[in-house]
Order: sequence, then C-alpha cells, then structure tokens
Amino acid sequence: MGQGRQEWVAIGDRPLPGVRLRFGRMETLMNNGEAESTKVRIDLHCHSRFSADGISEPEEMVAEAKRKGLHGFAITDHNTCACVDYFLQHGFMREDGQPVDGFLIIPGQEITTSAGHLLALGVRLPDLKGIAPAEAVELIHAQGGLAVPPHPYDFFRAGIREPVLETLPIDALEVFNAATTLKRYNRHALEYAQKRGLPMTAGSDAHHVEAMGVASTILRVDRFDLQGVLRGILRLNDLETNYLRPKDALKKTFNNVFRLRLSHRRKMAEKA
Repeated sequence: MGQGRQEWVAIGDRPLPGVRLRFGRMETLMNNGEAESTKVRIDLHCHSRFSADGISEPEEMVAEAKRKGLHGFAITDHNTCACVDYFLQHGFMREDGQPVDGFLIIPGQEITTSAGHLLALGVRLPDLKGIAPAEAVELIHAQGGLAVPPHPYDFFRAGIREPVLETLPIDALEVFNAATTLKRYNRHALEYAQKRGLPMTAGSDAHHVEAMGVASTILRVDRFDLQGVLRGILRLNDLETNYLRPKDALKKTFNNVFRLRLSHRRKMAEKA
C-alpha cells in the first residue's frame, strides 16, 4: 500500500527542516480542488495500565490527550485489548467508530509477534503473543485494520527487523518513536519507509499520561471517525516529532524494571 515519498515535517527535534502547526482545533482545507478534508492530530501509539509496563488510568489518558490538544489517540496495549473494552463500557468509545464528544479513540494492540512488536490499528484482537508476524498481518487485514511495525531499528527494543519487514505486506511504518533508545534508529526507519514508499507515522509510545502527545501524526481525513482516520494514515501526512524528556524516559525504564521484577517474583512463587 505504498503511497510514494512522504514529506517529513519535524517539530521540536528537527531531524529535517519543518514547520510548526497550530493544534487544539480542527482545520479544514482543500486538496488541489478536491473535496474538503480535515486536519487532525492523533497519537498512534499509547499504553494504559492494562499493559504490563503501563501505569496510565484510562480516564486520565482521555483528559490529558484533550488537555494537550489531541483530537484522539490509538490505544495499543501489549497483547491485550482490555482497555478498548473499558473505554467502550464507560462511554469513551463507540462500537460504530464515531467520536465521543468530538474525541476519537482508535482500538488497537501492540502484538508481540515471534519476530518483534507490531501495531494493529483499528481492530480488537485476543492475546496473540508469539504469533508469526505474517499471520498477525493477515489477521489484522481480515478485520479491516492496519499493520504498522513500531521502532523497527531500535536494537534495544523488540522491533521487527528489516529482513522480516521485507516479507510483510505492512500498511505503514512508525518512523518516529518518541521513546526510541537512540535517535538514529528513527532516521533508519524513515529511510526504509522512503525506500519502500510506505506511509509514515509518529507516536509517543506513552506508558504514562505525561508522555502522551509528545509525538503524533497529523492526518488529513475526509471524515472524522475510525474509518476516516484509517484511510488518512495511508495518505501523505505530517509528523510531530519530539522526544521524551529525560525524566519521562527514566520513568518508562523504571516501569519496565518493576514489571520484570514482578514477573520474576510471580514465577518464583509459582515454582514454590
């Protein structure tokens, strides 16, 4: 589903010269005389307390996202859609994919495939941990969702590496991850997406609410609902690119250490 070379608009860290966009309200624009489209700011990679390494309460996520001028975010917890169910049960999301009070939460999951992490956007899936990446992509597409590998070149995190990416019919690539270990990993992802002609996304990879919206994708949508946003991801979009502050990065690292220690204690208790 390659869409040609995408303009890289950087705000904050400035990997390449960019422009600053005004956020917090929707902007309507004409596309070369075609039908009007709406510009919306979406964080496409966010975690809640339903992720083993996340601490964000669902209600806090919505409040923080609105406070920062986001028009929506994708909930992409590790190997679970429990937070999607929570949002639906508590009226923050609708089954028909329409926004609630002008705010849209995109259902999704960050699947731990046998080759690394894969974002499934626009779908609700069971725990698929360990699934082959090709099979995961097939299941995502069968439900009408998008398969978007995150942080593919971050060798300190579980990204799907280039030899496997080459074999997958992915829909887009996360070329900017605000929590990347080294900044050059984002540059490598950008170069690969350009080479392959893939649509590009940016996301905060927030595991606590303070990090939400640090990076986001500026989508041009023909309709502001789930299907309109999914279509928008496949177009040429602008990217807001800021990195996590050091204290936020340390907080994420602490969460991971705590998660690993808790997992170890549980395993030891089970053996006893």
